Amino acid sequence: MRQFDAEKTKRYLINFLADEIKTRGFNKGVVGVSGGLDSAVVANLLSQSIGNENTICVIMPVDTTQEEDINDAKEIIKNLNIKKYRINISPMINGYFSYFPDADKIRRGNKMARERMSILYDISYLEDALVIGTGNRTEYTLGYFTIHGDGSYAINPIGDLYKCEVRLLAYHIGIPDKIIQKPPTAGLWNGQTDEQDLGYSYDIIDELLYYILDFQYKKEKLLEMGFNRIFVESILQRVNNSEFKRRPPYIIKIPQEVKYDNIPEGNSQRG
Repeated sequence: MRQFDAEKTKRYLINFLADEIKTRGFNKGVVGVSGGLDSAVVANLLSQSIGNENTICVIMPVDTTQEEDINDAKEIIKNLNIKKYRINISPMINGYFSYFPDADKIRRGNKMARERMSILYDISYLEDALVIGTGNRTEYTLGYFTIHGDGSYAINPIGDLYKCEVRLLAYHIGIPDKIIQKPPTAGLWNGQTDEQDLGYSYDIIDELLYYILDFQYKKEKLLEMGFNRIFVESILQRVNNSEFKRRPPYIIKIPQEVKYDNIPEGNSQRG
């Protein structure tokens, strides 16, 4: 992969965030902080762009969330000296699934992601702030996000950065090593990790996606380069199967002649 310029990327994102938030008529931003790498980077960029006094972070654990993750989230917020909320979402999740006691962990995980985003949007109303996203390009491309959960936000500063680039940016802006180096996880159930779910490490996935997205290489070219066939086909299948998640909600446009009788002459939508 090409050499990543962390300093130029940092400056660009900080300036863009500040301008975009102002353009939309806001002064504040709110972000969910999990104690993981991506949200730590976004919280840091946000505080540098609009000031720590205008940055709000929300910690949203469940009863099974590791104490280490909560402590890491608190440390990030403390170091940035920004306002925080801490809301345990277990009562909401458990209350809902009392109607579906046999629900599997995927359903529960999706509900957690959507519950967290629902809370962020409520806090955004309370604080008159924009919701800032924390998903990276790798996750987005693979469909490794929840529609109307972590896939919803007003602005996402790291959505065009591969996971490995977010990691490099994190080192550059001073995110603690223990946060950068711990296994990435969405925190949806005990023992869950991103790389376990995906079946491969982010490093190797990012290398492949780089050639797929930035160079538009097809499968045959990737195999010629030495990538494993099963790996290539698995990632391509993930990308293709998750295309629906990256499309905006679709409204079916109904021609006037279908909806209405007696259309005034010259008002038809036909070409």
